[in-house]
Amino acid sequence: MELSPLWLVTNAASGSNSDDAVQDIAASLESIGCAPVRIICFPDEELPTGEDLTRAGVRTLAVFTGDGTINAAATSATGWDGAILVLPGGTMNLLSKALHGDVPPETITGHLAAGSFRRIGQPAVRTSQGTALVEVLAGPGAMWADVREGVRDLDLGAIAETFSKALRETREGPGVKVADPAAGKPDGYRALRIAPHGNGLHVDGYDFADLADFAAQGFAMLVKRDFRQGPHDDLGQFDAIDCISDSAIALMIDGERRQGDLRERFERIVFPVDFIATKPAGD
Repeated sequence: MELSPLWLVTNAASGSNSDDAVQDIAASLESIGCAPVRIICFPDEELPTGEDLTRAGVRTLAVFTGDGTINAAATSATGWDGAILVLPGGTMNLLSKALHGDVPPETITGHLAAGSFRRIGQPAVRTSQGTALVEVLAGPGAMWADVREGVRDLDLGAIAETFSKALRETREGPGVKVADPAAGKPDGYRALRIAPHGNGLHVDGYDFADLADFAAQGFAMLVKRDFRQGPHDDLGQFDAIDCISDSAIALMIDGERRQGDLRERFERIVFPVDFIATKPAGD
């Protein structure tokens, strides 16, 4: 598989995107014969479309950002027949871990140099508000994504305002139920985590029975920045699910907030642009 010409997308707001880190990434790619022909600094520059990439003859779009920007870049590239190289440039780097393991960028480029990589179709979750490559959080608990943005920016005013709103919505807002096929608690959950897994979707339900549960969930979200570590119910594996609520369902798609409707359908699909994986199949 030919990797060049290669374009590189970065985002200064992502966890690891210092100027020095970007220079190191560019040098690492150059050392294996894949020097970036163009470096795109999002959001100051627009993400390339599938037409842009096709017109320029790009074979690989390397994305050194967090999961949210990776999602945006991959969505923008729809219609292009190249492949996306995900590099760990954010806080959680969940997609990079899925494709390469929990390894630094230099290990990934080392695998590329050795020819130890493959092009794959990436499973994803389709929603009415976009497609998730990593996970969707649905329900009042998704409001905590707004708090996380304030924490990331160290905006004390935004943290105070969004914390108050997220606390109120999570404790008092209507839950979200898995209606078809019926699963989990009849009254629903404060949040459902829906992620592609194998040939289907894996669904976890999060609720807060008492203040101890709420504290554990808040710690997981705000300190560890990982909602998945909070207490939850394993609801199982599905091809697709329909969820309902008495109010519009808040969504967090790969870490980015969206607003859904009273009823939302989540389906497992294969994303329409390929990705490069260096982790052995089956790991």
